[in-house]
Amino acid sequence: MSAGITRPVTSAESVGWRIDDIGPDEMILSMGPQHPSTHGVLRIELITDGELVREARPHIGYLHRCFEKHCENVDYPGVIPYTDRLDYVASMGNSLGYALAVEKLLAIEPSPYVQTIRVIMAELQRIASHCVAVGTYGMDLGAFTPFLHLLRDREKILDVFEWTCGARLLYNYNWIGGLSHDVPDGFVRACREIVAEFDKVTWPELVNLLIGNRIFIERTAKVGVVSRELAISYDLTGPNLRGSGVAYDLRKAEPYCGYENYEFAVPVGEGRHGPLGSCFDRNWVRVVEMKESARIISQALDRLEKLEKTDVREKVPKRAKPAKGEVFARSEAPRGNLGYYVVADGTAVNPYRVKVKSPCFTAMSAFHHVARGVMIADIIALIGSFDVVLGEIDR
Repeated sequence: MSAGITRPVTSAESVGWRIDDIGPDEMILSMGPQHPSTHGVLRIELITDGELVREARPHIGYLHRCFEKHCENVDYPGVIPYTDRLDYVASMGNSLGYALAVEKLLAIEPSPYVQTIRVIMAELQRIASHCVAVGTYGMDLGAFTPFLHLLRDREKILDVFEWTCGARLLYNYNWIGGLSHDVPDGFVRACREIVAEFDKVTWPELVNLLIGNRIFIERTAKVGVVSRELAISYDLTGPNLRGSGVAYDLRKAEPYCGYENYEFAVPVGEGRHGPLGSCFDRNWVRVVEMKESARIISQALDRLEKLEKTDVREKVPKRAKPAKGEVFARSEAPRGNLGYYVVADGTAVNPYRVKVKSPCFTAMSAFHHVARGVMIADIIALIGSFDVVLGEIDR
């Protein structure tokens, strides 16, 4: 080729594939970024051989909002509304993790009353988040009715959140050292009604309509198998790790907010309908976790009624200015271990650095490995089984 003349860039090379990577009978299929089953603005590029996927490459960044850079320009309490917008389906867990990190940096320990309310809210959020995850997963595969049933229960939880703090999606509820609002009168009774109905009505309906459905089992039980070794090597956490048979939960391994005082099981995948670590197992873990969260809430409500009521803002600092230092704290969010690394330079009321470790990001890092060899239609089942939220991935 003569100097100054360049050959046209092929469509394969424009997305990162080399032309030699594409076989004569293969093609590139782009799935997303606007797609009803990508659970956010995600683009997946597939090299396909007929209906089989030979390679898969996720493209992220469509929701990037410079969260970590914004944190350097607001004070410590001002970061909390930004944390709500990471995993926008489970905002209570996001702000809790950040509050725990800064409290560790400031050597503040909230009262048992505040910690018990935090546990109740975190587990209500876990149920609400899993209602969305399991319900939309069933809808991805063609089952619409379970989605409606689970959204019905989620609405009741959101009503309680709105009643408590005035918001239904982005709460700004967990403050450094405390909470934005105390629980209202009648809160305990309302939560008990939600838990009782979930145990007696929703959970049996879910198992009957979706989890035990033969079509659903056939679509998920032998698809997207993640071995124990692969899950650990890619640092999967939460239900994605436990679905591969690893019984690791931060609420047990590194308790916070008094979780050591509650009795609950850590559900793991059992491989009951196929290989261990399949899409079915990851979804099954979320289903059982909802029942365990209801169990924790019942114990926490009993505990709350016995505790002396304290001011939920009594330990909230008027001006958060930590001494120079750094801290890493993590919590068991609905989608896995959510970690916050916070650096203070000791001279400003703004954080010097805030870094977030996203469980959804690590899950997507393993996607290309698990997607090889599956059918194109099963890519939908695989994405849904990882239960990713792109706001947390892109942050």
